[in-house]
Amino acid sequence: MQIFLDSADVEAIRRAADTGLLDGVTTNPSHIAKSGKPFVEVVKEICSIVSGPVSVEAVAETAEGLVQQAEQIASLAPNIVVKIPMTVEGLKAVPVLEEQKKIRTNVTMIFSSTQCYLAMKAGASYVSIVLSRLDAVGNESDVLIGDAVQTKQNYGFLSRIIAGSVKTQNHVLSALRAGVDIATVPEALFFQMFRHPLTDEGLAAFDRDWKKVVR
Repeated sequence: MQIFLDSADVEAIRRAADTGLLDGVTTNPSHIAKSGKPFVEVVKEICSIVSGPVSVEAVAETAEGLVQQAEQIASLAPNIVVKIPMTVEGLKAVPVLEEQKKIRTNVTMIFSSTQCYLAMKAGASYVSIVLSRLDAVGNESDVLIGDAVQTKQNYGFLSRIIAGSVKTQNHVLSALRAGVDIATVPEALFFQMFRHPLTDEGLAAFDRDWKKVVR
């Protein structure tokens, strides 16, 4: 499973990329606005830090508008993937972008198995299931990501499944068990995955004992 950072904070992305374990980045308008920097500047800087896919969102309401926006966004860097909304107009735009324009798409804001199926059927390179929002309203996100993986296997779809907005290590475990392709995480969770109290305890004991070793 690949790990993407869900952020537009270039310093956070740089810290995660420095570990050598970051595979890509996903952004959204809220992340971009929080950065306080111009859109184009932020996107170009992120794309210069990571060589993997960087998902950037188009927000037009019509298929034609989404295609136009996607072309503008994709022109900023070669590793950009354009996020497309899970709507009728969005899925009309996907095959135009993927097949005619050769622009990779990431259909986002997916909350049901049938939405996921339609996004894969439309030919999206990526489909994003937003786990934290599902859990917030009492839906079982682990069931949905399991269904998504099963649907992909049943019908031979090529879309890569993203467990999006992963907030806890339990979410990470659910994604790993289901066999999803990618999990998107915030910086805090990314670095939390490196740590365990038993690791800290064991290393501290080794350090104490090393100081007693005759040298």
